[in-house]
Amino acid sequence: MLRGPSLQINDLKNHDDAKKRRRNERKQLLAWILYDFANTSFSVIIVTVVFSVYFKQYIVDGFTIEIFGLIRNPGDFLWGFGGASAMLFVAVTSPIIGAIADYSNSKKRFVFIYSTLCIISTILLYFLEPGMIWQALLLFILADIGFEGAIVFYNGFLPQISTLQNIGKISGYGFAMGYVGSLISLMIAMPYANMAFASDNLQMMRPTFIWAGLFFLFFSIPFYIFVIEKREVRGVRLESLNYIKEGYRRLRGTIKRIKEFPQIVKFLIAYFVYIDGVNTVIFFGGIFAKETLGFSMIEVITFFAIVQFTAISGAFVFGFLTDKIGVKKTINLTLYLWMAVTIGAFFSYNVWSFYLVGLTAGISMGSTQAASRAMMGRLIPEGMEAEFFGFYALTGKFSSILGPLLFGITSMLTASQRIGILSILVFFIVGYFLFQRVNESITYKKVVI
Repeated sequence: MLRGPSLQINDLKNHDDAKKRRRNERKQLLAWILYDFANTSFSVIIVTVVFSVYFKQYIVDGFTIEIFGLIRNPGDFLWGFGGASAMLFVAVTSPIIGAIADYSNSKKRFVFIYSTLCIISTILLYFLEPGMIWQALLLFILADIGFEGAIVFYNGFLPQISTLQNIGKISGYGFAMGYVGSLISLMIAMPYANMAFASDNLQMMRPTFIWAGLFFLFFSIPFYIFVIEKREVRGVRLESLNYIKEGYRRLRGTIKRIKEFPQIVKFLIAYFVYIDGVNTVIFFGGIFAKETLGFSMIEVITFFAIVQFTAISGAFVFGFLTDKIGVKKTINLTLYLWMAVTIGAFFSYNVWSFYLVGLTAGISMGSTQAASRAMMGRLIPEGMEAEFFGFYALTGKFSSILGPLLFGITSMLTASQRIGILSILVFFIVGYFLFQRVNESITYKKVVI
């Protein structure tokens, strides 16, 4: 049977439409991944490597307090307090703001607001002087709130740009590109570390804070341009709604219905425990290397730059592994690695042993975060992404209050960061056993909301 010209034209049009759709999907995927590339400049420069050491040895240096008759520098405790305060704010506000974002279709707007807060606060860190402890803490807390808060809504786009079959791989791509961003950020910081080392003046590191903010700003722009937020039809006139009231209503409804999602509850309880250990290692890694093992600032940056290579490979490899062997087996494997990391750090007394520990931590870091995000993305109902990722953030951030405080208090009281790092082991052991209760074969994707 011969096909008429109109059918051929329609075929060509459908083919062109399909090509255009695939091209737009690729643009969205790349822009989403690029945001991970952008924001890790803050994570590695401010949280993990440079500002953490700068705060302890430059801003707080020389400041001591008396506790139980002992004279101690409270730097570890104050750094842990700053991180815990930011996590607490994000944890308390994320579920309700996530519900508002879902209902008002404004996840991207919240990503922009929180990211801008992080970028501006990060750049302002440049102006701090020795002794400006509370100003430093305030700026760091605001910056960390911006960073962590934006991730809640950014993660909400993962189910939209992926499928159940490739969500692990896509999540892994994001974290892998994030570690590429970390590596480049550390390379930018290296010349300033050389100058600081040559002049024995940590103040020479200050321009890296500006670079971290500008790096985040520039490479996050494609996300706002190319990622398209799906518009959910709610059956009511959105322009007449009180979004805050509706956000509270949806949040109350989700809490009441949470028993309908038992696998999500089980996963979040396990995640609450094990991610605490991960975040604490990230939070104090630079300080531990500098003070306990005697690394210079250049050696700290070099060490974490090398760690990024294993983190990149870990996120890529375990992202594929997540889709091949399942999320549960992948997370279990990473928890074994984290147990080895904490024990290995306690027994590290030279550069080479700590390098081995750090490289293992790098592999574990990217894979744990990517697999956990994929697990959450697989479970949550459609149309409730930001709301449930708000609960995901609530869990991660509340848990991140305990770890840094435990490390900071233990380190301050015992005057030993080794004992502090060993205390983290319990989070991985307990988290592992709790996670065994999760059934990864269950998903709530088609639940009617």
